Amino acid sequence: MSIAQAPATSLRVLRFDRVQRDAHWANALLFFSLMFTAIPLYFGSFFGIVLPRHLIEMIHLWSGLALPLPIIISWIGPWGKAMRRDVRRINYWTREEIRWMRTLGRSRLEADKFNPGQKLNAIFVGASIFVMLVTGAMLQWFRFFPVPWRSGATFVHDLFAYAISFVVVGHIVMALTHRDTLRSIFNGRVSRSWAERHAARWLREEQPDHTER
Repeated sequence: MSIAQAPATSLRVLRFDRVQRDAHWANALLFFSLMFTAIPLYFGSFFGIVLPRHLIEMIHLWSGLALPLPIIISWIGPWGKAMRRDVRRINYWTREEIRWMRTLGRSRLEADKFNPGQKLNAIFVGASIFVMLVTGAMLQWFRFFPVPWRSGATFVHDLFAYAISFVVVGHIVMALTHRDTLRSIFNGRVSRSWAERHAARWLREEQPDHTER
């Protein structure tokens, strides 16, 4: 059976390359490390139950400092071509996508590789990495900053920590309820039928010679 004749459900389209998948899982590991070590930092009664206090603080510190690295490494160099393309996609919004967000998904949308909700999630995560790195550095090396700055950094750090926890839980729930999308972060591919339903504009760009008949 030729490619043109094969059923859409049997065809696979590359959604994420190896560099993107590795960056995703490295970031996920660092985020979970930060969330796990943040629990005793916010609730002191948990100190010493699993790991000594100093070790928990050091894991939290170095996980935070390393958090931007997977994105940076996956973005630079010749291996980052797909990542750079996706960053441009995330930062480009059409009028239809803005309308889709304003109507909470009720307006018609022919989605790109990422729908507006996914783009907004990626932008929030990227901004959070920067904010948490800056405020965390201010809290770690507090002697270099005046008290009002440290108080503000504490408030912002705590606020973003709760917001990130909420977003991460929501991200996991959405992934578990959208199995084709979830599989793509493991093997990199989605079925062509999924792409036709959820990312038709991206599919036309990737496979212009195999439009649905």
